Amino acid sequence: MAKRDYYDILGVSKSASKDEIKKAYRKQALKYHPDKNKGDKTAEEKFKESSEAYHVLSDEKRKTNYDQFGHAAFDSGGGQGFGNFDFSSSFSDIFEDFFGDDFMGGGRSARRSNFRGNDLRYDLSINLEDAYKGIEKNIKYTTYKKCNDCSGSGAAKGSKPISCNYCSGKGKVRTSQGFFTIQQTCPQCSGYGETIGKPCESCSGNGKIQESENLTVKIPKGVDDGTRIRLTGKGEAGSKGGSTGDLYLFVTINNHSIFKRSEENLFFDLPITFSDAALGTTVEVPSIDGGRSKIKIPPGAQNGKQFRLKGKGMPILRRSIFGDLYIRVITEVPVSLTKRQKELLEEFKKIEESKTSPVIKSFIDRAKKFWKKS
Repeated sequence: MAKRDYYDILGVSKSASKDEIKKAYRKQALKYHPDKNKGDKTAEEKFKESSEAYHVLSDEKRKTNYDQFGHAAFDSGGGQGFGNFDFSSSFSDIFEDFFGDDFMGGGRSARRSNFRGNDLRYDLSINLEDAYKGIEKNIKYTTYKKCNDCSGSGAAKGSKPISCNYCSGKGKVRTSQGFFTIQQTCPQCSGYGETIGKPCESCSGNGKIQESENLTVKIPKGVDDGTRIRLTGKGEAGSKGGSTGDLYLFVTINNHSIFKRSEENLFFDLPITFSDAALGTTVEVPSIDGGRSKIKIPPGAQNGKQFRLKGKGMPILRRSIFGDLYIRVITEVPVSLTKRQKELLEEFKKIEESKTSPVIKSFIDRAKKFWKKS
């Protein structure tokens, strides 16, 4: 099958400038690159075809010969040809020079990002009141910091890291397998691209040392159990110029003696006496802000009845609104009665009529109907 014209492949004219050819190839390569078209054989062929065209047209000498002899210029024994050449061997050089770090993931800046310091975790326990008001806490943790003696380079004073001979300072080595090129971390320098002849005595060539860090952190009001707070740049120092990692605070809210929390709302059970539930009363209850509120228990309040105090719950994180406080009445049945209390209850029982206990009467009626059916 006859090869397509290289100019047609890239979509440029014979008079196209070097920059126009370069721009056209970049567009084709980004569109058809195998990494973006996994399993697409057509895209793979187009990628190979456009790379071959760029290899020829980007070089003045090869372009002149192609313009004069066409594809025959590169056939063995044809015209002024150079013989067959292996395009795959030149692809890595094309991408290195043409696309740089963005396409191949190489270069010093990309290597530095690979040596970013580790992120750290710190578990912080606070009280519910602290979560309500917000609080500043002093924390202490161990981390790795950049060595001051070598400024993080790992090399002793008066010396510098030298470029790795094995990978020519790239931190990567490549091996060709047919059309594709495999890139791997350099085994000699572990991807740094540099080796240290004389290590720093303070850090043994690591470029960082272990130290304790004291930090004051601000916990915003409204944090909930499990909230994660990120402190940028407070983790471990990176290696060989890599950026510092982050510190993550994981907040745990301690159990409270009165309140239970569900998101922005608070709950607690209010125990009252049998007589207060029957006759009604007014009760003073606590709120999380340390204040007091009064709620009126109506006569005949049943066990489990719930009251809501609006705006007396937890603040919502990063907002100026609050949840509510829910209070559930729990009627306490008296125990260890005195003789007089028993006498009064017996008397009350005798004069008690069914209308005073509508729930009980309803249940008895339903039970009688059930027994009749049985």
